[in-house]
Amino acid sequence: MPWGQKPLIRGNEMRQTPARPTDHAKAQTRMQMDDFDPDIGVALTLEPGLRRIVAPNPSPMTYRGTNTYLLGQRDLAVIDPGPDSAAHMGAILRAIGPDQHISHIIVTHSHLDHSPLARPLADATGAPILAFGNASAGRSAAMAKLADAGLTDGGEGIDHAFEPDQIVADGAQIKGREWHLDVIHTPGHLGNHISLGWKDACLTGDHVMGWASSLVSPPDGDLTDFMASCARLAAANWRVFYPGHGGPVHAPNARLDWLIRHRLSREAAILATLDNGPSTAAAITTAIYTDTPTSLLPAATRNVLAHLIDLTGKSLVSPQGSLGPAAIFKRTPTRTGMG
Repeated sequence: MPWGQKPLIRGNEMRQTPARPTDHAKAQTRMQMDDFDPDIGVALTLEPGLRRIVAPNPSPMTYRGTNTYLLGQRDLAVIDPGPDSAAHMGAILRAIGPDQHISHIIVTHSHLDHSPLARPLADATGAPILAFGNASAGRSAAMAKLADAGLTDGGEGIDHAFEPDQIVADGAQIKGREWHLDVIHTPGHLGNHISLGWKDACLTGDHVMGWASSLVSPPDGDLTDFMASCARLAAANWRVFYPGHGGPVHAPNARLDWLIRHRLSREAAILATLDNGPSTAAAITTAIYTDTPTSLLPAATRNVLAHLIDLTGKSLVSPQGSLGPAAIFKRTPTRTGMG
């Protein structure tokens, strides 16, 4: 099915199996075409106690739109209220039954497609906003150093105004009358990113998505953290992932394995390019993202920069001068033993 052509069946939840990745015209790598084509603004029951409303913000970076989840039967948690959209606000409020109320508003991370509606929804319902912290919370020491040196985000849409009412730490539990969520700090896509364990299901935000790999853009994204978060999620026996974009992931460990292998393949391509001589993140991007339109190469370059920073930490490459987007990187000589 060509990109952009919609399937005939709407609102159908197809069980997905891991597929070989195909390079789509963007900085991320998407899975093979799926049948995820939900009715926008409609609360769909995914399983007892969990519904999903897709926001009206489709784009190359958000797929069909942001997934907002409603958890619970009476006390409702709204997870990732989404972008600042009056239409989406109305859809959320219409989904609240006469014997229900919103008791919690939980934000997995503070990108503009996930967090801005939190404050208007809190004002309308009186529910507190819970998150790991503001836009700079959870940033690794390496990324904090780069930010202090002047590296800014690459235009991925950070919600710098976001401030939660309550900060939730890794390992905390968030409880309603008939549900509870385990907070899992999963930095990488963003430093303040959390995933939420609900029984044997996990709401993964943008760390694991239902349709593509996640963008990792320094100084807000950290590839070293991203890989560690993948390994942490892989250590548990999850039944299903409910992501921030795309349909449910019914083979969670296989998807995590795909994400890890995808990142390792990018790493290998970067190192192979540097075997031909020193280069910049932008030049490496042009060499390995051969099917990506010029307009999307800046986002791809941020992904490559994330890899180069990670490889610098592993002492596999080194920058000539200050570490940053304009640095020239070279392979670090391999040490050989004597005798």
